[in-house]
Amino acid sequence: MLPEALLVSAPGKIILHGEHAVVHGKIALAEALNLRTFLRIKPQKDEKVRLSLPNIGAKRDWDVSKLQLLHEAFLDSGEPPAPTPEQVEKLKVFAGFPTGSSDSECLAVLAFLYLYLSVCRKQRPLPSVDIVVWSELPTGAGLGSSAAYSVCLAAALLASCEEITGHLKEGTASARWTEEELNLINRWAFLGEKVIHGNPSGVDNSISTWGGALRFQGGNVLSLQRIPILRILLTNTKVPRSTKTLVAGVKDKLVKFPEIMNPLLASINAISQECERVLGVMAVAPTPEQYVVLEELIDMNQHHLNAIGVGHASLDRLCQVTASHGLHSKLTGAGGGGCGFTLLRPGLEQSVVEAAKQALTDCGFECWETIIGAPGVSLHSESSLKADVLQALNSS
Repeated sequence: MLPEALLVSAPGKIILHGEHAVVHGKIALAEALNLRTFLRIKPQKDEKVRLSLPNIGAKRDWDVSKLQLLHEAFLDSGEPPAPTPEQVEKLKVFAGFPTGSSDSECLAVLAFLYLYLSVCRKQRPLPSVDIVVWSELPTGAGLGSSAAYSVCLAAALLASCEEITGHLKEGTASARWTEEELNLINRWAFLGEKVIHGNPSGVDNSISTWGGALRFQGGNVLSLQRIPILRILLTNTKVPRSTKTLVAGVKDKLVKFPEIMNPLLASINAISQECERVLGVMAVAPTPEQYVVLEELIDMNQHHLNAIGVGHASLDRLCQVTASHGLHSKLTGAGGGGCGFTLLRPGLEQSVVEAAKQALTDCGFECWETIIGAPGVSLHSESSLKADVLQALNSS
C-alpha cells in the first residue's frame, strides 16, 4: 500500500458525430469532455474500508475482516473473469440492497466492491482505505459519468496496490501513466462498467482512460492522435429519455423505411468521416474556415438525427436559442432530450457566450462552458486542483 493519499481524475465524454448510426456499423467520433470525476484514496489503519459519494449522498463502510470473507467466497486465486450475474447478486446481498435494485447508489457500490475485491485480490490482508469520489458530471445524462467513476476507481486501486505508478515526481502538479499502465486501467474499468451496465460498448471507459478523441466502428476503437482542443457550451435539457427505446425506434424505422433510412445513416457516416478529416487538418494549422465547416457539419447532423426520430422539442429549443446568438448546436448521445453541445469559435466574444448561457438557463436547462479533447485519467497534486474540488473531497 502507498503511505499517503492519492488524487486522480478522469473525464466524461460526448459523441461528436455518429450516435445511433454507430449501432448499424457506421463511424462514431467520441471526445473526452473536461468535466471530470475526482477521487481521493487514503490508506487507513483502522481495519475499515470507507466509500463516500457526495454527489448522490451515499456513504458506506465495511470491516476488512468481512470483506476478506467475501473475497474468499467471491474469487479464486486466478485472473478474475468478467463479473457474472451471480457475483453481482452476491455483492448486492452483502451490501444490503434488495433484489432487483438498480439505482445509482446500488450500482456505484457494487462496482466499487467488485473492483476492490478483484484489483486487491493479491493483498494479504485486504487494504484498509478511505475513498471519496466527487464529480462535475451529472449522472444519467449520457456523458460517461459511470465510466469516469470506474476509471478513477481502477486507477486508484491499482496505484494503491502498486500495480501501476502512484507517485508524482517532485515539483510536478499532475501526470499521466504509461501506455501499458493505461491499458491495465482501461481493462479493469471496463469490468467495472460491466457491473453497472451489463454489456457496455467499451467506448466510454476507453475515452475516459485515454482522453483526446476516439473513432469507433463495428466494435473497433481507434485513438485519433492529432486533434485540436475545441471549446463548447454543454447543455443538459434535463429531459429524461430511454436509450434502449430510442435505439429500438431507429431500428423499427430502418425495417419500415430502408430506402429512406439507409441513405440517412450513410450520410451521417459521411459527416463523421469529414469531421475526422477536418480535425486532423486543424491540429496542424486551424483556420476560421475550418470552424465554419465544423458548424455546417453540426447543423447537418442535427437535421439527420431529427429525421431518424431521435430529436425532441427541448433539443429544438436548444438549437433555436443558440442559433439566435449565431451559434451552432446538436444533440449528443441518445437524443430524445438529454444533452446537446454548442461549438464556440475562437475569438468569440464572451458576452455572446454569457447571453446564450442565460437564455438557455431561462429555458430551465443547465449549462457548462468547457472543452473537448481533454486529457484522460490523470494523477494530481493537491495544489493542482481547484478550490471547489478540494472542498468537496475534504468535506465528505
